[in-house]
Amino acid sequence: MVLGPETTVYALALLPAVLWGFAPVLDKRGMSLEGTALQAALTVVVVDLSLFVLALVVFRGPALLVGVDPAVAGLFLFAGATGTALGRLAIFVGVDRVGASINSAVVSARPLFGTALAFGLLGEPVSPDTAIGVVVLVVGLAVLSLAKGGDVAGWQPRDLLYPLAAGALFAFGNVLRRFGLGTGGADVLQAVALNEAGALLVFLGYAAVRGTGGFRSADRRSYGYFAASGGITAVALLSLFGALALPAGRVAIVESLTSTAPLFTTVFAYLLLRDLERVTPGIVAGAVLVVVGAAFVTLDPGAVL
Repeated sequence: MVLGPETTVYALALLPAVLWGFAPVLDKRGMSLEGTALQAALTVVVVDLSLFVLALVVFRGPALLVGVDPAVAGLFLFAGATGTALGRLAIFVGVDRVGASINSAVVSARPLFGTALAFGLLGEPVSPDTAIGVVVLVVGLAVLSLAKGGDVAGWQPRDLLYPLAAGALFAFGNVLRRFGLGTGGADVLQAVALNEAGALLVFLGYAAVRGTGGFRSADRRSYGYFAASGGITAVALLSLFGALALPAGRVAIVESLTSTAPLFTTVFAYLLLRDLERVTPGIVAGAVLVVVGAAFVTLDPGAVL
């Protein structure tokens, strides 16, 4: 059976939702072993970039970046330095403070930012269904953030600023990637490798300034969890970039579908993090609203508001 362009976009955007729904569970386990946000972020990006470079060598040989437009390469490096590097630092702090389930939910506010940025910067149309879907998603996120759950040690409302900032940064990065992929100046594998290289440069600079004491104090088992999270993230990023590269891969749709990750995180956290997190009815209700919002987004992407 041959999938239509819109169906392919939906499939490619939902795969990262499942994978990024599970990754926070691994991140939370690593954080519980005295892991730090910088250690987690650097481990993830090293694993990601290594896998992407290996794939480039296999498919392209030594000519890894042949044919890449220098301006487009700079764009992806910048997207990695901002949307990926800063976003991941914020997301790991959020996982540590509020828990995987709440953090994943609040990060998924990014369709709101992504839709606004794509409309303002790329001129992408906003259909009535997309607008309704974004509103329902935001309501679901509000329910999730007010639910009495998350990290068993408790958290403060101000801690939600970390995952909210991560959502905004990820949305900004996706708008840049959508623009870069639309120019045809780099293929998907080259783009995602450049993106991760930009993030690595930021993490190395940050580590040089802040020091690496936390790397030595962390339980060695935490590296295994973060490395596994990096492998999952690599597959999710390739799928995400693939969705954005398709003509039908509008940012509002891709962002909203990948933002169903809280539903999967809620299930995984309930099954695998019972000793570290509370999954309450409010969290479940909020996750369901997120899924309903994503369903509205996929109903009629062609109508322009």
